[in-house]
Amino acid sequence: MNPTELRGILDRRGLHLRKNLGQNFLIDEMQAARLVEVAGVEPEDRIIEVGSGLGCLTRALADRADRVISVEIDSGLVLALREESLLPDNVELIHDDALRIDLEARIAELESGLKGRVRFVANLPYSVATPMLRRLLDLRHRLADWSVMLQREVGERLFAEVGCRDYGSFAVLHHLCAELRASKVLSARCFFPVPAVDSLFVRIGARSDTPLMDSELSALERVARAAFGKRRKTISNSLRGGGFPADRVAAALAEAKIDPGDRSEKVEPERLLDLARALTRKE
Repeated sequence: MNPTELRGILDRRGLHLRKNLGQNFLIDEMQAARLVEVAGVEPEDRIIEVGSGLGCLTRALADRADRVISVEIDSGLVLALREESLLPDNVELIHDDALRIDLEARIAELESGLKGRVRFVANLPYSVATPMLRRLLDLRHRLADWSVMLQREVGERLFAEVGCRDYGSFAVLHHLCAELRASKVLSARCFFPVPAVDSLFVRIGARSDTPLMDSELSALERVARAAFGKRRKTISNSLRGGGFPADRVAAALAEAKIDPGDRSEKVEPERLLDLARALTRKE
């Protein structure tokens, strides 16, 4: 679908793109097919897609996968997809908010009689990227992997290395319980309307050798968010500012062998996990 065809559908149906939903539609069908390859989709796989748009990536997924459940929040787009017959028969289109939908129930539905695997694919606007990515970490053992389209700068933060400007609490969580399996940069010209920045499509999966126990993720997140809450302060001051008592902070830092005068961006994810464990035991 080229920009003229897409604009024709929007005009014919009186639809206006909404900035608050981050509506920049992928229009390059060749790139859509390549993204399906990057996502590792196999013929017997079943897919949960978030952000149907006008179906460019949805159709590419349906061409390869056994079945696709596609979730779209915009009611106007849902009607357009249905009434213009823009989706193949093996796509189930759902009008819902992806942040509220019961993803576990949908995964369970797709697992029935499944020969392949369940994968998650999404074109995530900036406003929902962080909460959705965090939710996917909780579902990491239920999915073969998850592939998401993000603003390039957002995607590069996920696995930023220690000491980098982009290294933060989200990178810590991803380093410890997930792994980057593939990525592809897409030019802004692949979308309509053309966004101000390039996009990054990343394929992520659960880390098989993670040192993190499932029950530790929430505690680690709380500690990491506090540690990076005031980036210019020392880790000791940041943790105290994040609500941890000074005496527990001092004892936990000593146990984790972290210099209280260091800043958080200098502390490795594994060391922050040790810190979270020490702080949790002392609560």
